Amino acid sequence: MRVTLLSTSDVHGYIRADDFRRPNINDAFGLARAATVIEQLQHSNANEDMVLTIENGDFIQGSPLTNYVARQPFSESAIYGDLAQKIGYDVRILGNHEFNYGRDYLTDLLANDPHLLNANIIDNQTGEPFIGKPYEIFEQSGVRVGVIGLTTSYIPHWETPEHIRNLTFLDPVAVAEKYIAYLRPNVDVIAVAYHGGFSEDLETGEPLEPLTGENQGYQLLQLEGLDALITGHQHREIADVVNQVPTTQPGYRASHVGVIRLELDNQNGIKMGSAELVTTGLQLEQEEIVQMIEPWQKATNEWLDQPVGHVGNNMHIDDHFEARLHNHPFIELVNRVQMDAGHTHIANTALFNDEVQGLPDLVTLRDIMTNYIYPNTLVVEQLTGADIIAALELNAQYFSVQTDGQLGVNQDYLVPKVQHYNYDIWSGIDYTFDFSRPCGNRVQSVSYHGVPIVMDEVYEVAMNNYRASGAGDFPMFSVDKIVREIQRETADLIGDYIMAHPEISISQPTNIQSVGYTK
Repeated sequence: MRVTLLSTSDVHGYIRADDFRRPNINDAFGLARAATVIEQLQHSNANEDMVLTIENGDFIQGSPLTNYVARQPFSESAIYGDLAQKIGYDVRILGNHEFNYGRDYLTDLLANDPHLLNANIIDNQTGEPFIGKPYEIFEQSGVRVGVIGLTTSYIPHWETPEHIRNLTFLDPVAVAEKYIAYLRPNVDVIAVAYHGGFSEDLETGEPLEPLTGENQGYQLLQLEGLDALITGHQHREIADVVNQVPTTQPGYRASHVGVIRLELDNQNGIKMGSAELVTTGLQLEQEEIVQMIEPWQKATNEWLDQPVGHVGNNMHIDDHFEARLHNHPFIELVNRVQMDAGHTHIANTALFNDEVQGLPDLVTLRDIMTNYIYPNTLVVEQLTGADIIAALELNAQYFSVQTDGQLGVNQDYLVPKVQHYNYDIWSGIDYTFDFSRPCGNRVQSVSYHGVPIVMDEVYEVAMNNYRASGAGDFPMFSVDKIVREIQRETADLIGDYIMAHPEISISQPTNIQSVGYTK
């Protein structure tokens, strides 16, 4: 007898093998491809074997398609449930990005889904999971498998307070320990599906990132009585066996399907466990999924092709490293949009990843949505000069001087998860990084309107709501410093700004200088 656990995670609304750029930069992913793999794996098992399929969170947000669906009448969002039903998911888990469109949207979408598991996000009034149930027991051929559903408890550090009103996010490890103890006498196998990842090296247990509580997968693996762990959130590709517990993390945008196999003996004890990832990129898209999503895909693409305005011929990004080091016209445009909407003279933003290509001269909604990929809104915080310098010192840690004297990216921003989005480029101030100095003392000559900033003077800074919460380990930013909120998505603000300024011309910014390395 075998128990097989199949999983996708962090699909982020990429149903077709289409990254929505034209031409496509990457099409080796997509739920339609993953559906083919899942069907093959389901059919490869014997009739008496149990196969459970798990959707591990971040399913309804993250692509131009999800942004388009969110703008339609709510009834249209039923497409997500239809897709999940077609795939045949036995379990669904809440991801952190599930909350981006608000608690009401999420409740309306998933409250009646019988497959949703949620053990640690609690309604303050009832003391129970606000939607979903903590666990489910599946039985087949005399074997009983318990699955517990968990989500990272770090969500309040990122999410707009209104989106998570009256919710408590309990520690996933403590909740898992409680339910494992409860289920253990009544089941043969216990699996945890956790929308979170690993902060530690799986072999040594050494920290790979700050131990904030965002990613507690390693701690879950230490729990007695756990037989399998499905993870996500970090977009990593992991298949390993730790402490005799197989664990997977199947990447991003359905690029992989996680497979955990548990071989049982005649007494339903586990003889052996294994973990692997199956790549989806070479598979054909499942035609039924394609037919279901095609009307939405077509409508999204027509929406994306609407022209917005002209921005000049220098906003395409050819070198992401140089853009981050010296600023770039595209980044300057985003910061100008934030300053304009927030009525400030200072702003910061990140170049989220290396798939961000910048803009052509004639900009469409497609260009905006595929460059500013998050549904962030805009806030303004009052920061002291000391706060600004402290934030810049954190930004300076993004870079590392290599042994040959050349400048590179600090490995902490690449391993275990690529985090280009946690390095901000500022506009409205002039500053110098001296990389010959140690981290924490690299920021030099910070000025505002040509005058050195004053440590105890207060300045208004526009930034996205994610960073404003302190996310990315920026403790100098916090919600209690917010003085204004602009409750519109930044991508919409960019479109409005370009339409209001249809012939934009932004030269290469010169406000960031860097010294102390071999050029």
